[in-house]
Amino acid sequence: MSDTSIIPFIKKQLQKPLPGKAAQYKMATKTRLPFKEKEQPLEVRLASVLCLLYPKNGQLHFPLIQRVITKRDKHSGQMSFPGGKIETTDKSYQAGALREANEEIGVLTADIKILGALTPLYIPASNFQVFPFIGYIDYVPTFIPQLREVAEVVEVSLAELTTPSTLKYKSMQFKNKYQIKDVPYYDVNGKTVWGATAMMLSELIALINQKKVQP
Repeated sequence: MSDTSIIPFIKKQLQKPLPGKAAQYKMATKTRLPFKEKEQPLEVRLASVLCLLYPKNGQLHFPLIQRVITKRDKHSGQMSFPGGKIETTDKSYQAGALREANEEIGVLTADIKILGALTPLYIPASNFQVFPFIGYIDYVPTFIPQLREVAEVVEVSLAELTTPSTLKYKSMQFKNKYQIKDVPYYDVNGKTVWGATAMMLSELIALINQKKVQP
């Protein structure tokens, strides 16, 4: 599951019907669960993110970023994929994901092969419709974080992510003193990965696990 031999399988599965929202909602908070897709406003902001797979020490890894803490960012301090708002100069959602990955973590986008896309996800808190892409690069990238937006680049192995003990639950307290109990999250390298990023990762895990049920 963790070596590069699974890359063709991932690419193939991304062209088929995806695990979709059912897989994503396994990592949704209790406040998110009652949300109905019909409640999504007609006017939304558009964003793309990139899950970049690469081989390291015989295992597939991908980078997450810890966002710089700032008042203007509703997802300040959280763990996320490299990505951001689609610009008018982006020719496609995929182009936006690649541009953001280059800007935020310094990867050479010309070397990245896009394997496909996961299911788009709407984020009520920031009114973003996010388009997640899966890419692959055949070497360990040199990460150059954009210090204005990226506090830290965290490398995560697929093997660690797909270990059942990585999935945990805890109560989370927010700045407005609002608390959510039993929030599902992935504990990777001591970091808490929750919310939209965890929901997208949940779909990726479900897609990878399809290999187990195939003859």
